[in-house]
Amino acid sequence: MAQYEQTQELPAGDGPVVTAVPGIDQVIGRMRALRSARPPVGGAEDGVAVFHRVYLTVTETVWRQTVGGAFPDRPAAAALDVRFAERYLSAVDAEAAGERTPDCWHPLFQYRHHPGVRPLQFALSGINAHIGHDLPLAVVDTCRTLGCTPPDLEEEFDRVGDLLLMLEERIREDLVPGPDLLELADPLTHLFGSWSLERAREAAWSTALVLWRLREVPLLAEEFRRRLDAGAGLVGRFLLTPCR
Repeated sequence: MAQYEQTQELPAGDGPVVTAVPGIDQVIGRMRALRSARPPVGGAEDGVAVFHRVYLTVTETVWRQTVGGAFPDRPAAAALDVRFAERYLSAVDAEAAGERTPDCWHPLFQYRHHPGVRPLQFALSGINAHIGHDLPLAVVDTCRTLGCTPPDLEEEFDRVGDLLLMLEERIREDLVPGPDLLELADPLTHLFGSWSLERAREAAWSTALVLWRLREVPLLAEEFRRRLDAGAGLVGRFLLTPCR
């Protein structure tokens, strides 16, 4: 994790742990560099690059909205977005270094070049990992950084969440085949309809509240986090079931 400093998983106490938060522009610069460094392998597109491309577009939009004054608490919105992105980038760094990645990200890295997995599946698996596991932890990270509580971030969380819904729109535009290719019986049709970004976002907020309440019981908090990670990894693996 050479590029970004990050808080420990769930530190005890109420004071801030990290005071310096990289700017969103720094995070975007890192993500753009990663995008340029991922050429196709053997003619097949890298599944991590599929998710990365969609996520970069949304992060750039959040940056423009933040600079444009769309958030009432601009520093809080920026900190939440950065802490959120850091968790994904930390997983990328760990995988590149040959280290263990969180369980939620493992399926995407493992099957990134599988010829039977479609781009839509790669995107959904990445979104599932990032929202189902990383987002609630990012809320806790941000609270630790700013010395606040989750309710203080709820408005920023909701506004960022509204922008995250752009992920679904972007996926529909870029990754879902046209009606001439995607038939009703196609397994991809059922896969796309079985996972809801909106429900995942709601669950992430509830999970963040639970994690925050558990911060004074580190062993229980870590067990809860590990179960969350494993569950997100299981769903991510199902989402990558080969469809062709």
